Amino acid sequence: VILSIVGSIGFIGRISNELDGANLTENCVKFNIKSTILNDDYLYYFLTSSIGKDEIEKRIVGSTQPKLPIYNIKDIDVLLPPLPEQKQIASVLSSLDDKIDLLHRQNKTLEQIAETLFRQWFVEEAEEGWEKGTIEDEFYFTMGQSPPGATLNETGTGLIFYQGSSDFGFRFPNPRVYTTAPTRIANKYETLVSVRAPVGDINMAIDKCCLGRGVAAFRYKYDETFYSYTYYKLRSLMLLIKQFEDCGTVFGSIGKDDFKSIVNLIPPKRLIDEFQKSVRVLDDKVMLNSIQIRTLTNLRDTLLPKLMSGEIRLNLDSHD
Repeated sequence: VILSIVGSIGFIGRISNELDGANLTENCVKFNIKSTILNDDYLYYFLTSSIGKDEIEKRIVGSTQPKLPIYNIKDIDVLLPPLPEQKQIASVLSSLDDKIDLLHRQNKTLEQIAETLFRQWFVEEAEEGWEKGTIEDEFYFTMGQSPPGATLNETGTGLIFYQGSSDFGFRFPNPRVYTTAPTRIANKYETLVSVRAPVGDINMAIDKCCLGRGVAAFRYKYDETFYSYTYYKLRSLMLLIKQFEDCGTVFGSIGKDDFKSIVNLIPPKRLIDEFQKSVRVLDDKVMLNSIQIRTLTNLRDTLLPKLMSGEIRLNLDSHD
């Protein structure tokens, strides 16, 4: 288990077998654990819990350049249930993390397959007779507009609000902020593109949401259920979109007229229909996996502080 003490103070990591014996920089420390009283996986989860984070936070010194001195690390109080219980707590949490990791890896594989199909059908096998057009010829799109700051909250009141790419995840954004007075709205499964630095990051709306000025939403003009084609088409245009990164006066940005200026090939409707039918089953699996990831993550994050504080105790006699 390692802990960063400068910069991103409090970041916790575990050394994998591939990095066994790697050198440490002066910006982090490694814990040499007494295995007779402390389980290393338990320590990792303790330090990532709200209790552990509080212990770390109150030992940080310095205002201009904060750091976590080694002598303060030695004073971190660690709650120590009996070693067998530590191991069982770590086992429960590790099991959830393993399931989450497996679903993430499945999603990456499914998306790679779909992207390969898109590239094969619409790039490598593109025909000279295909029409040239702009994004506007295939998609409706909505540029975001931030609602009044007074309407924003983190209590889940109102509609989910996405300000920009800082909210983006692997495929779907992470809901953090809500608004009671939404301005520009995207519907479920519309493709989201960041329009302010960094320009061109892409996600998909998992639910109806409010768009901040750092996001634009796209849907296919001729059938809004063609969300897979929309998503992978926008991903295929990512480099063309990202060229606007350097166009802002201070920060990179892309506007409505810029999107309209992007020229690309428009495949025949028949081929788009076939692609949508072929890839939708892959995308639907990604969506189901993502919902399960969110459920398991919430379960883990709920259990973690309760297991660490002793509010929930495990039955050591259980073999389930």
